[in-house]
Amino acid sequence: MPLLKFESKGIYCEQGDFYIDPWFPVNKAVITHAHSDHARSGMMHYLAHHLSKEVLKHRLGQEINIQTIAYNEPVFINGVQISLHPSGHLPGAAQVRVAYKGEVWVASGDYKTENDCLSEPFEPIQCHTFISECTFGLPVFDWEPQSQIFSKIGNWWQQNQNENRASVLYGYSLGKAQRILAGLNEEQGQIFVHTAIANINEALSQSGLRLPAYKKVADTDKKEDFSRALIIATPASANTPWLKRFGAYEAANCSGWMAIRGFRRRSSEGGFVLSDHADWKGLLEAVKATEASHVITTHGYTSVFARYLNEIGIEATEVTTKFSAYDEEETSKPVETIS
Repeated sequence: MPLLKFESKGIYCEQGDFYIDPWFPVNKAVITHAHSDHARSGMMHYLAHHLSKEVLKHRLGQEINIQTIAYNEPVFINGVQISLHPSGHLPGAAQVRVAYKGEVWVASGDYKTENDCLSEPFEPIQCHTFISECTFGLPVFDWEPQSQIFSKIGNWWQQNQNENRASVLYGYSLGKAQRILAGLNEEQGQIFVHTAIANINEALSQSGLRLPAYKKVADTDKKEDFSRALIIATPASANTPWLKRFGAYEAANCSGWMAIRGFRRRSSEGGFVLSDHADWKGLLEAVKATEASHVITTHGYTSVFARYLNEIGIEATEVTTKFSAYDEEETSKPVETIS
């Protein structure tokens, strides 16, 4: 009997009687991170990393029954050892290591292998079976180093400042927005954030994460306050009346999908390929580092990635799950420039 198996409600450990990132209400849920395609309401008990606590309560309800632990801190359920390990996806995101009678499985959740200087860096865990996401599991996805991407963002912001325009960057409220905030040069100008992002920032701060200074966009702000500023906004705010308060502005997406030509064509001039998922090389690097004898691919280009792993001698199978390949963290809609 496998230590973990895919059931209608999610990834299930029968011996421990718990689920990892379940899709429907269960008694015990181990949560890799607080994105809504991994953390859902209705569970009787939640187990997650410390940094996820206040975000989960903010999103799922203050009354949820949640236990939090640190990375590499083991807990036992019915003799099964569970521990959380950094996935590098966003602050508090974790891989779940499950061990029982010498058998070790790791469910990756979502992960990236580049250190973003905000999240705890990805930690490869040796195991027998590795459940790997492959959101960007195609060779075409090949990320530039983060330092180069933020250099381009800084130059784009400066060009807009020279034209007395505001700069609007779209990034998902949990993970991407904080990464953008941490990667910007605070001395270049004033940084504002959308209210939804400010709420997530506050929840992360309550859990112990330190973030750079910012201002929340407020109704009392005047257009001139934004003329040379940079505003981090949610993708849902694109092409809405909310943007009129900024006067002249240029907008850009921050998303891994900007690597696809079709997305770039429909976006503004300032689209940046910035993803919180591993690229093709990162996925291969992570899989090989686990030394797993079997890999299960989920959440993305599962068949392509599994086929390639088998071709290079790593036994792999794909499993179709209720996760979407286009999870909410990466679905930044193309936007347009207004001046």
